[in-house]
Amino acid sequence: MRKILRFFDRFEDKVRGALSHFPMFYAFLGGVAVVSFWRGVWETSDLLGITPQASLVFGTLIMMSVGILVTEFLGNRIIITGLRGDKKLEEKTLKEIEDEEMFLSNLKTKVDRIEKMLIELSKKKDI
Repeated sequence: MRKILRFFDRFEDKVRGALSHFPMFYAFLGGVAVVSFWRGVWETSDLLGITPQASLVFGTLIMMSVGILVTEFLGNRIIITGLRGDKKLEEKTLKEIEDEEMFLSNLKTKVDRIEKMLIELSKKKDI
């Protein structure tokens, strides 16, 4: 079983790497796959005689159980900004957006510097 999982993991990496060079085709192929998947779910539900109401309850319970109900329909960014009390992007002034971009840029620079230090430290440790 582990070999099968490893094969598909490597296969997925290769396919994603190849398709990433063709984003429009990648998006189209992904869209076809998602629609085909949900069509299969829909048709299987019909074959099993599951009513729309039962599907709604069943689907909601599953999504609540695995923790994706809210994030699927709202997204993580909306939830996080709401918890922090941030303004919506369209409510922010140009100055606020520029300040946020500057903060993130500085943060990225610091993280890059720390990463380089860790790499150098691990090289010295290997010697």
